[in-house]
Amino acid sequence: MSRIGKKPIEIPAGVTVTINDNNVTVKGPKGELTRKFNKELTISVEDNVLTVTRPSDSKEHRTIHGTTRALLSNMVEGVSKGFEKSLELIGVGYRAQKQGNKLVLNVGYSHPVEIIPESGIEIDVPSNTKIVVKGISKEQVGALAANIRDVRPPEPYKGKGIRYEGEYVRRKEGKTGK
Repeated sequence: MSRIGKKPIEIPAGVTVTINDNNVTVKGPKGELTRKFNKELTISVEDNVLTVTRPSDSKEHRTIHGTTRALLSNMVEGVSKGFEKSLELIGVGYRAQKQGNKLVLNVGYSHPVEIIPESGIEIDVPSNTKIVVKGISKEQVGALAANIRDVRPPEPYKGKGIRYEGEYVRRKEGKTGK
């Protein structure tokens, strides 16, 4: 049986979970998330504990069991604590700034690159070489951070580009002259 799927999810104080025909709505101090799950799985709440059970041990049920539990856990954590991803800009002249709610990146192109976040996602720029993406949906935070990184991914020769904080970039040796 799935080890992840079997684990119960503790619901913290201030978070409410409502289940209506496998449409799960999680409300908390940071906001509200709704997601529709597979009808074959049973999602139940008892004594501030959320559990996911599957009807059989078929391959299809096993594959969605752990995934459903992980998605529910991320929803509960998102509305109570929130998620954030940090990125750093490395390179001469590379900088980021916030104009209103949009992010403007100057990363070596002939034009500045503008990124507008979806609703519910917040971009913070503590310094001009650091970007912090915050939100309650882990999926949206990760997707926006990946889109920002894709503007100028780190290159292996000098290490210049946008990378996640703490990301290791494997460096290559350059050309050798005669």
